[in-house]
Order: sequence, then C-alpha cells, then structure tokens
Amino acid sequence: MTRGGKIVACVFATIFMFCAALIVYAVQAPDEITIKDSLWPNPTKTPVKFSHKKHAEDYKIACGQCHHIVKDGKKVPLPEGAAVEKCDKCHNEATIQGEKKLPPDQQKKNLKLAFHDNCIPCHKKAKQEKPDTKAPITCNQCHIPPAK
Repeated sequence: MTRGGKIVACVFATIFMFCAALIVYAVQAPDEITIKDSLWPNPTKTPVKFSHKKHAEDYKIACGQCHHIVKDGKKVPLPEGAAVEKCDKCHNEATIQGEKKLPPDQQKKNLKLAFHDNCIPCHKKAKQEKPDTKAPITCNQCHIPPAK
C-alpha cells in the first residue's frame, strides 16, 4: 500500500471510529431522563425531568461534571469508555430532610446533596451570566408540581 493509501485508510478508520462512538453514545444516553430513584419509594417532591441531550450538546457540559469516580479522595471524570452507573450506586444515603446535618462522609454519599450540590450552583452561575436563561433555581422549577 502506498503512503497516500495508508493516509486515506487512516482517515477513513478515524471517521468510522468517530461515527461508531456517536452511535454508541446515542444508544446509551437517552435524550431525556426522569430522575426518580428507588432510594425514595415515597418522594416528597415530584421526579425531575432532565434533558441529557440539551446539557451535553447545547450547554456543552462535560460528561465528567456528572459522571465521575472518586480517586485518592477526589472527584475525577470517568475514564474513557467506562460504564456509566446510576448515581445511587455510590450516593446511596437516602436522607431527604436534615441531610446537611449528617457527618461529612455521609453527606458525600447523600443522593439529594449529590444532585443539588452539582446542579444548583451551575444553574445559579448560568442565571448570573445570562439573566434571561431558563436555568431553574427553585424547587418547583425542577420538581414541577402535578397539574391540578
């Protein structure tokens, strides 16, 4: 094979791998996710509808912002190609009232705090930078009450 042929083959292989990765991503990540966890069989708030697609594509939120592991006591993004687990695999502390009074190690495992501590500061920052944004910052903007 000529040098030019090898370059063309490499380009096509790269394009193929990129397209395959996009297909895998599309299959694994639904456009919208309803956050309703079995840790809370009788939740006090309605489940949250979360647009994974908007956050990833439109808002350009890095995957590692939400999908992470803990290494040497620090939150780090998941390694490339690692399986994405449900949040409650690690954040399995279910307290929903008084969670800020839990010991620090338990707070790190608290699922409600994991969501709130990750989402709310980002939404507030987005609102500060662009006041007309629709980033929800109150309980009822994420936990939309059922229509009466």
